[in-house]
Amino acid sequence: MKSVWIILSAVFAVIAVILFVRHDYNNAFVCAALGAVAWFLRYRAQMKELVRANEPVEETSENLNSNEEE
Repeated sequence: MKSVWIILSAVFAVIAVILFVRHDYNNAFVCAALGAVAWFLRYRAQMKELVRANEPVEETSENLNSNEEE
């Protein structure tokens, strides 16, 4: 999913530059803002993966009960 957001932010950045050169400042701003949002979504997806990888594995109540019986 990260690669989708990277590609999307790059596409919006290129479109924003093209619109800026053509003096269409309002639409260039909108595309640049959408590119920034896509970049932040990529960063959020990356952080979610890191947090999931570093979370300790919690034992369920069933595992705790079976350990107590032994």
